[in-house]
Amino acid sequence: MIDTLRREWAKRSWWMNLTFAFCLYMTFIYMPFDIFFKPMAEDEEVWFGFTLHGFWAKATAPLHWLIYAALAAGFFRMSAWMWPWAAVYVAQIAFSMLVWNLLDPRGGGWLVGLIAGAIFLVPTIALWRVREAFQSPAEDAVRAA
Repeated sequence: MIDTLRREWAKRSWWMNLTFAFCLYMTFIYMPFDIFFKPMAEDEEVWFGFTLHGFWAKATAPLHWLIYAALAAGFFRMSAWMWPWAAVYVAQIAFSMLVWNLLDPRGGGWLVGLIAGAIFLVPTIALWRVREAFQSPAEDAVRAA
């Protein structure tokens, strides 16, 4: 069992394993809680920096769930389709951090938004630069031929 886990975690860099673990958490713990147990009156979803509340938050939460599940599956298999889509999704988060901090009353303004966005640019760039890590075995065989 331990050897199987070691082999599984060896497929990815430490930061990719951390991202994979976050996607697993969101898929199996947070999003089910958010969708099935959080009262609609308290529910919020953020899309491109705009906060949705109540009904629209509940209605769009399954899409977030689907995104996290797809990312978790992609990291598990190290699927070729993950490049560039994982980087694109995280870039969208970086942009959303700026927009949210500018628009939401709880936001910290443009400086906090720029800092938060810059923080998310780090994994965006990292995901963009690891294209080879997301190549499928079939693609490896084609390149070797």
